[in-house]
Amino acid sequence: MWRALKGVLLFLIVLVCGFGIYVYLHKEPDRPLADLTERWAQPPSTFIELAGMLVHLRDEGPRNDKAPIILIHGTSASLHTWDGWAQVLSQDRRVIRFDLPAFGLTGPEPNNNYTIERYAEFVVTVMDHLGVDNAILAGNSLGGYIAWSTAVLHPSRVHQLVLVDASGYPYESESVPIAFKISQHPIASVLLKDFIPKALVENSVKNVYGNPDLVSQELVERYYQLSLREGNRSALSERFKQTKPGALAASIPDIKVPTLILWGAKDKLIPLKQGERFNQEILGSQLIVFDGLGHVPHEEDPQATVDAVLSFLD
Repeated sequence: MWRALKGVLLFLIVLVCGFGIYVYLHKEPDRPLADLTERWAQPPSTFIELAGMLVHLRDEGPRNDKAPIILIHGTSASLHTWDGWAQVLSQDRRVIRFDLPAFGLTGPEPNNNYTIERYAEFVVTVMDHLGVDNAILAGNSLGGYIAWSTAVLHPSRVHQLVLVDASGYPYESESVPIAFKISQHPIASVLLKDFIPKALVENSVKNVYGNPDLVSQELVERYYQLSLREGNRSALSERFKQTKPGALAASIPDIKVPTLILWGAKDKLIPLKQGERFNQEILGSQLIVFDGLGHVPHEEDPQATVDAVLSFLD
């Protein structure tokens, strides 16, 4: 009996030590903004001083557009997720996109405020800075949550909505990226603060794609490097604590602007029934489902999804 117990204890000690060594070998310290800008802030990127932050932003297309299109990315993404859409839309429309507080090159919000109300206020602050009175807001996941919340809290500033696998209602996921699980766990997020092997990032990105084979190493590298921006990992944990689905959801039926809802049928993070609920509660909205795509259909198949947007705008 004692020999068996000693064997189990020895196994556990080896296991813990092995895991500790693995974590140590994959520790990656935060990187300062200056180390990341050369690669990830190429023209037309600019930085604007706003609300105590240096906000990474791209503003493309004709400036005489009366209702510019603002593209809002999701959790752990960046303005680069919209590259495919921006290339097409900016030919005829003014297209504005930026890294949200807590993500990309913008980094943490100085007051550590990541409530949905603060994010909606941030969008309006960017609009004010750029002299935009009224805009079409398009958002994916958290960005969709921010887009429709802005329409609820600041209705005079939103002309139309495009919701792409948007968050907002409470939901149960079929599968959650492992990086999100670690960030949301109160103990793991502290113990594994600097632990971020590239394989973990790759696994998380593939988790939100309908076809994981489309995830390139260049794409993984972008998500990986931008997650290392100084302060982003701590901010991500706070984002999950503060921006819970459900806030303002009772006001969704009050949205009156024309709304297009795009959804990937293979979304394992936010299931399609959430898109159907948006479609039911936003009067006159249109729902388009893409059978082979996942949680980020605009990134996975930019052409098919932006074609739906062009039809909606026309």
